[in-house]
Amino acid sequence: MVIVMRRNCPKREIGGVLAALRDRGYEPRVVSAFPRVALGIVEDLDCATVSSLTGWIEPMSGVESVETFDNSWKLAARTYRPSGTTVRIGKVLIGGGRLHVIAGPCAVESRESIMRIARVVLDRGGTLLRGGAFKPRTSPYSFRGLGREGLEYLAEASSETGLPCVTEVLSVEDVDLVAAHADVLQIGARNMQNYTLLEAVGDTDRPVLLKRGMNATVKELLLAAEYILARGNPNVMLCERGIRTFETATRNTLDISAIPLLHELTHLPVVTDPSHATGLRELVTPAALAAVAAGTDALMVEIHTNPSEALSDGRQSLDPDGLGVLVEMAREIHAVVGRMAV
Repeated sequence: MVIVMRRNCPKREIGGVLAALRDRGYEPRVVSAFPRVALGIVEDLDCATVSSLTGWIEPMSGVESVETFDNSWKLAARTYRPSGTTVRIGKVLIGGGRLHVIAGPCAVESRESIMRIARVVLDRGGTLLRGGAFKPRTSPYSFRGLGREGLEYLAEASSETGLPCVTEVLSVEDVDLVAAHADVLQIGARNMQNYTLLEAVGDTDRPVLLKRGMNATVKELLLAAEYILARGNPNVMLCERGIRTFETATRNTLDISAIPLLHELTHLPVVTDPSHATGLRELVTPAALAAVAAGTDALMVEIHTNPSEALSDGRQSLDPDGLGVLVEMAREIHAVVGRMAV
């Protein structure tokens, strides 16, 4: 249920509706503050309760209308936030027509390596640093990261370069540890429907980068985001990273259509990961440029100073020059499609 308040109504009237709902045992949310305030009761209500509440709420001072949510993703829907959400990460703003590039190694391999790569990201025009400290791998024998030590190296590289850092959190037990070192908490594709973990990151004050599961529909991605939003964390970014199809020539199939579709359905920023989508270095830049043309708010790519020696995903990692070319071309495409420059 959505309570739409009259335009420019006094704050005391908004507060009165909120207080009255809380007195009745509900937990109302501010669904939108602009262009007009919309309050929401996101819990499932039966028809009789909806009818009773509507008759009670509509006459209240400041209320313009009482409506029902159009979709099952209630807090993520664009309906009441047509201008979209901008997520602030330090001095970086994701959303609002800007384009950013998040870059770094698949895994933090050593202090020297991540420091060197962080300087490359900064020099080549990247605006955020990525790097895995805890790595979920298909094979238990593959390199799975340095854990806490990797987090410390990543945080040091972030501090030295001024690039906010993004890293994955795998378990509820590690949320506080990762949040103490990283600016953005990443939920990987394999954990997109780990609802306990989603609620745990929803309880933090850190922005969350939520990757689409390899077998997930767009609706399932939005409902996963809803778990985080419902816990009170509004700073969620959705990441299209390719889905599993019958095609085996690439690592995954990049769903370019999901980018404009998500912008239609939700106010949340959209990030695209062409590295995991394609799995092949030579395809990363073309796929990234297609994503920019489709309206992505940010690109997330893997780079390494020596991809052939990377301990994880070297085949899809760009070298420093490749990152520079991607950033330059992405900015050109971004300008052509008419979105605001960084």
